[in-house]
Amino acid sequence: MIGKAPEEIRIFLVITPIKYIKRNKYILRQLKQFKGIKIPKQNITFFQLDRKIKKDDLKNIDVILVFGGNTFDYLDGIRKTGLDKAIKDFVKKGGAYLGISAGSYVACPTIETASWKHADRNSIRLKNLKGLNLVPFLVTAHFEENLRPVIEKSAQNTKYEVIALTDKQAILIKGNQRTILGPGQKNIFNNLIKK
Repeated sequence: MIGKAPEEIRIFLVITPIKYIKRNKYILRQLKQFKGIKIPKQNITFFQLDRKIKKDDLKNIDVILVFGGNTFDYLDGIRKTGLDKAIKDFVKKGGAYLGISAGSYVACPTIETASWKHADRNSIRLKNLKGLNLVPFLVTAHFEENLRPVIEKSAQNTKYEVIALTDKQAILIKGNQRTILGPGQKNIFNNLIKK
C-alpha cells in the first residue's frame, strides 16, 4: 500500500498520554508486530495527545496510526491538539491512516458506536460526537457473535451503515473501493449500500 520497503516506512503513532510507555503491553505488542514486518523502531514517532501538533510533526511520515483506548478521550485529545485537521490534510494528500479500535471509531462520521456495547464510557461527557469523517460508515470493533442483538438494535437508530469487525478483521479503503479483510463472516448492519 505504501509503495516502500518496510524498513523505509515511517509511522506516526498516536496514543493517549501514558506515564510509562514501555510498560503498556498493547504498545509493546504493536512494536513487536512492527519489528516482525521489519519496520525499525527508529521509524516510529510517538505522539501523545498532550501537546499541540506542530507543522513539521508529520514531515516524512507515511502512516498515521491512531491506537486504541477510550474513544471519547481520543476524539477530545485529537481535537484539542489540532491533530484532527492535520489528519484530514494528511489523508487528503494521499497519506495512509490506520486506526486500531478507538482509532477506527474516530475515523467515522460519528463515534456513536463506541458506547453501544461493552465498550467505552463517556466519562469526560463529550457532547460533540462528530468523528473525522474519513469514511462514510460506522465501525464497531471487537465484534463477537453474542453482541449481534445489541448492534442490530443500535444500528436501527443511526443513518449510517455499520460494519462490525472481529479482532482478526480490518477494512482496507483505496479510493472508493473498500474491502473487509480477514477470516469469518462480513458483518454489515443497516446496509445502505447494495452489493
